[in-house]
Amino acid sequence: MFGESVVQTPEIHVEELKKDEEFLANIKRLEEECKKEQSISKGYQLLDAQLIIEAPEEEINEIFTFIVNNAFDRLAEKLTNRQTFKMEEEEDKAAARAIYEHGMQRYSENDQKGAKEIFLILSHSMDKHALKDAMLLHAAVVIAGKSFDEFIDTIVDVSKVDENDPLAFFVQTFTYSVTEMFDIFAKEVEEAREEIRVFAQSQESS
Repeated sequence: MFGESVVQTPEIHVEELKKDEEFLANIKRLEEECKKEQSISKGYQLLDAQLIIEAPEEEINEIFTFIVNNAFDRLAEKLTNRQTFKMEEEEDKAAARAIYEHGMQRYSENDQKGAKEIFLILSHSMDKHALKDAMLLHAAVVIAGKSFDEFIDTIVDVSKVDENDPLAFFVQTFTYSVTEMFDIFAKEVEEAREEIRVFAQSQESS
């Protein structure tokens, strides 16, 4: 996979890569495939490659916009068809990642309402139980009024992250187990669950 080949060549100098015809041709091909297939996972590969060669900011932003817009389109399609994100499938995983990263950005910008809604919809839409719980906890922490910095500094435990986990870009490791964290934020977890229940019922009746 193109994205993997980029990761395997950290010793290549950026300036050399910028002149590497094969590398640049791969980027061009990836860009064309990405748009033709509306592929979010290839969008991430393209983003990684453009970041490595330090592409202009407007090009980076254009890829970000492509990824996020397509991810929310995919989410809308899933919700309409009452389907979940299957985290074993590359496109679903990439779409969920983009929505999650957008939620974390909202959180970091103090848009607590927007962040909470994104975490709740992810908890509702993912097919892996551990991820559903992690997203529910994210929402509960936001409901509790914790700032993004508090979340990162006092609730997340990065030392427990398994870098080989293909889902490592979703925060799933905390200072205590998820069950213990649910106990700590019991009131907020129940409020988050109730919001998901209400949303699920509205889906069923629509």
